[in-house]
Amino acid sequence: MPPPTLIWALLPLRVFLGGTFLYAGLSKILDPHYLDPTSPLGVHAQMLHAATTSPIGPLVSFAAEHATVIGLVIAVGEVAAGLGTLLGLFTRIAATGGFLLALSFFLTVSWTTRPYYFGADIVFAAAWTPLLVAGDAGLFSTTARLRAAIRRRRPPNHAPDDAERRILLWGGLITATAAAISGGVIALSRRTTTNPKPSRPADPGTNSQTVIAAVSAVAVGSSTSFTTPNGSAAYLLRPSTDTFMAFLATCTHQGCPITLAGSGFRCPCHGSTFDGNGQVTGGPATKPLTEVPVRVVDGQITTA
Repeated sequence: MPPPTLIWALLPLRVFLGGTFLYAGLSKILDPHYLDPTSPLGVHAQMLHAATTSPIGPLVSFAAEHATVIGLVIAVGEVAAGLGTLLGLFTRIAATGGFLLALSFFLTVSWTTRPYYFGADIVFAAAWTPLLVAGDAGLFSTTARLRAAIRRRRPPNHAPDDAERRILLWGGLITATAAAISGGVIALSRRTTTNPKPSRPADPGTNSQTVIAAVSAVAVGSSTSFTTPNGSAAYLLRPSTDTFMAFLATCTHQGCPITLAGSGFRCPCHGSTFDGNGQVTGGPATKPLTEVPVRVVDGQITTA
């Protein structure tokens, strides 16, 4: 039995990893773009992009052909790993799942991140290993409580492994309940995708025009955010008196929202940077930002 201080030392890591993976899984489940095969923010598009640089590219390409199923497995797997870790339910199994998920993300999403320590996935994979080895050590452990309760109630003549079978049964019921709740959330979230209008078309422009701002309201050298006619977030820049340009606020690497950084843009997810003309100045992104056509009409800046 490890000293009490060592047992408690794993608790912060448990809370962080469990909470983070639970949040990540629920975020995917509730994201209407995640399972949308036409969305550049969806898991299908991300898999196709990752397959071109991943060391397991053929496997990722195969997974992309079944993106809906694999995407659900990833999301529910993150929820299961998070809940199992937080509740102390089959903690070593949950940690194994979390480790494998983080490792798969490292080999796909953040494989091209340079230097490697800028990518979070390799750190998550390493962070899961203490829980994979030590489990929950009986601290705030649902499995330990189930084992103790079952052993107190079982007849003295029962086989020694009867408690373990009952733990597996109860653990399976708890897992099934969590899976059912996740499935219900998925079903509700998928209802938002019944809108026949594409969630994010490839072409940021439409036949309609949107007034972005008055020319006088945008100073030379400044920028402002706006929403395109199809609902995409974008930035408008005025580098000179007579020049206006706009770009979708989406990184061309993995679809993360970009933020303004000095005279250009930066992706907070994997560190890609772009200059004021939308051109890549730092990877892992390789393509420039998607430009939104704009023009000036009667003193107003509008989408073209």
